[in-house]
Amino acid sequence: MTQKIFGALLAGALVVAAAAPASAANKEHQQLMADIRMLQEQSQILQNMLASLTDVVKVLSSHLDQRFDQQNAALVKGFADQKLILDTLSNDARVIRERLDDNNVRIGSLTQEVEALRQALQRPTPTVEPDSSATPGGSTPPAGVSPGQPVIAVSPQKMQETAMADYGIGQYDLAIEGFQAYIKSFPKSDWADDAQVYICKSYLLAGNNEKAVEACDTAIRNYPNGNMIPDAYYRKGIALSNLKNIAGARAACETVVKNYKDSDVAILAQQCLDRLRR
Repeated sequence: MTQKIFGALLAGALVVAAAAPASAANKEHQQLMADIRMLQEQSQILQNMLASLTDVVKVLSSHLDQRFDQQNAALVKGFADQKLILDTLSNDARVIRERLDDNNVRIGSLTQEVEALRQALQRPTPTVEPDSSATPGGSTPPAGVSPGQPVIAVSPQKMQETAMADYGIGQYDLAIEGFQAYIKSFPKSDWADDAQVYICKSYLLAGNNEKAVEACDTAIRNYPNGNMIPDAYYRKGIALSNLKNIAGARAACETVVKNYKDSDVAILAQQCLDRLRR
């Protein structure tokens, strides 16, 4: 009896001992599963947060692109407006420069005319000789001149235009007189050397080659730095060629080609040299 009771207790103890490890293992398994579920939930939360952040980044990127496009459009418009303003200012400056050039030309013409009037006023009034047919004690002035009226000189612009008009229609004698009168009245004018060379050209066109050479030499001697000096050398070469002075003609044209190669008549002078060589 006693042995049976002991055996039953021992068997119960063995059952309890066997059941204890199984219960502990089950608890660890449950805890592990709980941890896994927690990690899965946290991972899902992180994925949701990442998706939200991605959407926010996309929205911000879209806004930034729009902002950049707006700023870029504003910059382009600003540059276009500035270019328009600069172009307008450039055109205005060009117009002002042209007007200043016109005013300078007018001022130069007016200065010459004022100088002509000043010289005319400084000239003594011509003496009027008595007319025997006049009444006793009286005098009659020359035709077109009133008593005490000073003789007013023609303006340089008018003298230049008149002489050039005569030159243009082939009235070379009148043109020469006009150019000579201009030089005599305004020897320091910027156009005085032009007038002297036009005298040379007038003689040349009129067929008076000797006078043409003399007039060209006068221009070269009196106006060595004038803008028409290359033309004077070339016309002198043509006149000397007409006079059969080949050496002199060659020397005059070579002067143009060597010393004034950028002038308008350099090509003509070279052509003259080619003809002389042939």
